[in-house]
Amino acid sequence: MLACVTGGTGFIGSHIVRVLLADGHDVRVLHRASSKMTVLEGLSFTSYLGDVTDIESLQKAFSGCDWVFHVAAVADYWQADNEWMFAVNVEGTRNVLEAARYANVKRVIFTSSAATIGLPTDDTPSDESVAFNLEPDNFPYGYSKLLAEKVVYEAVEQGQDVVTLNPSIVIGAGDLNLISGTFIIQIAQSQWLTPLSQGGFGVIDVRDVAASHLAAAKNGRTGERYILNTQNFTTAEWFNLIADVVGVAPPIVTVPKFLLSIVANIVTGLRRLGIQTPLDANQVRLGSRYIYFDACKAQRELHQPQNDMRQSVQDTYNWYLAHGYIEKTWYTRLLQRIGKLIN
Repeated sequence: MLACVTGGTGFIGSHIVRVLLADGHDVRVLHRASSKMTVLEGLSFTSYLGDVTDIESLQKAFSGCDWVFHVAAVADYWQADNEWMFAVNVEGTRNVLEAARYANVKRVIFTSSAATIGLPTDDTPSDESVAFNLEPDNFPYGYSKLLAEKVVYEAVEQGQDVVTLNPSIVIGAGDLNLISGTFIIQIAQSQWLTPLSQGGFGVIDVRDVAASHLAAAKNGRTGERYILNTQNFTTAEWFNLIADVVGVAPPIVTVPKFLLSIVANIVTGLRRLGIQTPLDANQVRLGSRYIYFDACKAQRELHQPQNDMRQSVQDTYNWYLAHGYIEKTWYTRLLQRIGKLIN
């Protein structure tokens, strides 16, 4: 098969390129001229310059392809301009589908997000049937992906073959833009001083996300959406696991739930002043929620996760160390010594 991957120079996209090549397929990668090619070094693929906002470039890249994996998106939503994010995530998806129809692509595999899945009122894991139930203005990234899914639904209704995948928090080597790996970097640097909240979330290794994409191309059902998730952790469990892998004392400072709204308001105020913060206000507000997912459907029909999350954290940490994202300074060494005394 000949496949084209939009966003192939990114975190998830580069791993999809790898599994496609390993499975014997020919691969094209659509990317911008400014894209860093670091994560694709040593791989055999054909490069196509373009952008999801440029439909002509998409048509050229998709010509003759059997599959298109649409991964490109604005994912660092806490730093992105909302107008640009909606242009890429929603209208970009519309362009990809239109170009795929023009090129007679057999199947499009769309990388959405578990952020489009609704949250339960308790800690019960959500499956694909739970509708998005957050305020769109307060969670624009999830809403942009939801609107993109609606574009996909309309295309499927018109006869196009599209399968949608909804990954939870993705961990692994190659997260150049620090989308989810900030957990690990934060624990490595702040150690036991890292603020700890209630709540929890689901996580999955990027290699299993990529393998699920290949399985979706082969076996996914047209028009279906599949949550990709390996394990649900409380925030405390996840931070303790990371701390154990990194070799530091786990967080000891718990942030009360009532303070989260205050912190969220402070973050909002800082952003209005033009000061960028590592998290946005909405991420802070969701800090006490149990964002758990039921991935039984994907595991039954597509792919059973093969990567243990402890090993995934270890591999991610090793990659960050090797690429200079984590530095051991006098400050981190001091925190580590104190941590040994209080742990």
